[in-house]
This record gives sequence, C-alpha cells and structure tokens, in this order.
Amino acid sequence: QRQLVESGGGLVQAGDSLRLSCATGPRTLSSFSMGWFRQAPGKEREFVASIDWTGLKTYYADSVKGRFAISWDNAKSAVYLQMSSLKDDDTAVYYCASRWSTIAAITAHEYDYWGQGTQVTISS
Repeated sequence: QRQLVESGGGLVQAGDSLRLSCATGPRTLSSFSMGWFRQAPGKEREFVASIDWTGLKTYYADSVKGRFAISWDNAKSAVYLQMSSLKDDDTAVYYCASRWSTIAAITAHEYDYWGQGTQVTISS
C-alpha cells in the first residue's frame, strides 16, 4: 500500500502559476510511474500529465500541453506539477496517482494508488 499526499493547491488568479507536489511515500525496491489527474465539479476525472520511472518520457493532455510540466525530484520521493498561465478551466481537484510499472499511463484505471486530492481554484 502506498500513501500519496498532494500539496500546493490554492486560490490564484488567471495567468498565475502554481506548483503542486505529491509525496510518493516510503522508498521501495520496485519502480513505479506517476500521473496527475483532475476533476472539476460536475465532470469526470480527467488525465492531466504522467511521467515514467526514468523521467525521460512525459505525457500531457492537450488542454495543458505547453503550460504544465511534470517532474520527479532526484530521490523519486516526490513528483511535481508545475502549472503556468492558469485559466478558469483549470479549476478542479487535482489528484496524483502511482502505478507499479516503469511505463507511464494516461488512463485512470491503470493506476494503483491515489492521493486525497488538492483543490486548485482559478479566479478571473
């Protein structure tokens, strides 16, 4: 069982930047990849970004490409989502997720563990 803990959410204005963090839990001998998803009120959870174990392969939803960046810290103890040029449509609860695979995925059902979420609200 892995416990993921997100932080960094908050209320910002349109055009601002924000960085979300996800603590990935105790070190493990197994490799894993990470993803970020979000869920806006009245909408289904959607993919935002993912990163493989090496950090060399990243994937982004079209809606965030060029504005968001996912990355690991050096020890693989945290994954970050740097968000820039934020828009009203980015308002959502953001979740990090992990899967027991070195390969990143873009669909929610491929992930094994989820954090509790952190609220991001963009005001225009």
